[in-house]
Parts: sequence; C-alpha cells; structure tokens
Amino acid sequence: MLLRFRTMVRDRQNLAASKFLYLIMIKAKEKKERALGERLHLKGRCLTAKCAAVRKPYKPGVHGQSRKGGNRTLSEFGRQIKEKQKFKVSYGLTEKNLKNIFEAALKTKGSTAAKLIELLERRLDNAIFRLGFSVSRQSARQLINHGHIFVNKSRVRSPGFLLKKGDIIAFRSESKDIKVVKDIVDSIKKYEAPEWLILDKEKLEGRVIKEPNDLTPPFEVSLLIESFSK
Repeated sequence: MLLRFRTMVRDRQNLAASKFLYLIMIKAKEKKERALGERLHLKGRCLTAKCAAVRKPYKPGVHGQSRKGGNRTLSEFGRQIKEKQKFKVSYGLTEKNLKNIFEAALKTKGSTAAKLIELLERRLDNAIFRLGFSVSRQSARQLINHGHIFVNKSRVRSPGFLLKKGDIIAFRSESKDIKVVKDIVDSIKKYEAPEWLILDKEKLEGRVIKEPNDLTPPFEVSLLIESFSK
C-alpha cells in the first residue's frame, strides 16, 4: 500500500513538472513574438484573443512599454538581424538551416528572394500547416516526428522534406483514430488551403498542384538576403 501511494505521488509530481515545463515553453514562444513585434502563429491560440501579442502588444521586459525599450530606432544591421530572426522563429529553423536554404536559392536562376520563399513553403512541416492539418508549424513537426505523416504512401520523418508538384500528403491510417487528428476534421470544415495546394477534407489528404510561386513574402526578404550576402 505504501509503495503504491509513493508511486501515485511520484506520478503526480512528474505530471505537475511536465505541465510547468510546457507553460515555460509557451511563455518563451510568446516572448519571441512580442520581442519581434509580429504574430508568427507559433501556437494555436495565436488565432484567438488569448494571443500574448494581442493582450500585450509591446516588447517583454521592464522597459517594454517605454519609449527607450519599445520604440528604439534600429540601424540597418539591426533591421537585417530582426528580419532574419522572424524567418527563423516563424519557420522553426536554425541559422544553419536558413543559410543552407539561402545558398540553394542563390544557385538557381531568377529571383533569389522568390526562390527562397518557394523553398521555405515547400517544406513538409509548412505544407501541413498550410493545409490546416496543424495549428502551427511546431505541431506539424511533432506529427512528422511521431510518424503520423505519409508522402506518396511512404512515411516521412523529416520536417524539411521538400515537396514537389504531384506529391500527396496524408495521415497514416492508424493515426486517424487519435484525438488530435479527429479534431482536425472539425477545424478544416471551412478552411481554404492556398492555391498551390488542394485539400481533400473527406480523406484528410493534401496534394501539391504547382510550385508555390509568386507568393507575397511574409517579411522583408530583401533584408534577409542582405544579411547573408555579407
């Protein structure tokens, strides 16, 4: 009986610790959004009034609301760094990941800026987010890492997998019984996917019908290119 009681206490402590760490992670993401001054849709509640960027539309910290801390004029270099950070945080990339994508875009013919955005949008984690299969790119990466996503009937575990025209994105058949996937069925009823994707709401499948070209950059991509071109 004593052993069972100790086990129950330990399990509750572990659960409490997990919830505490989750709250810390959530707050850290919210601080990033507020610091950059953009709603980057890092979490599902970014679409609601609970979003920290809506409740506290100023930078975090003691001086966040002050002129000194909140409205300081950035230098050109500072603007470049800020835009780079927006891309990294929004798409969930490291400095190395983003630089590799920039270098790949640089090697192609045509506009480097347009190709950079195309490569970012063609990532599997982004496509899942664009199809409405997840509330954020981070949750899309979790679906991929846990083996719930198939591309052309083959499991893919790389969030950075680059999709091409004709690729079909679907959930593993066994995964359709889990709660997070069942919730998607209701959430996408009125959702419209971008024009480079087709969403089959009945089968919970998405298909790439063309390259994501001529897209409006979410941030100032020219500053990102200038930052990497030095």
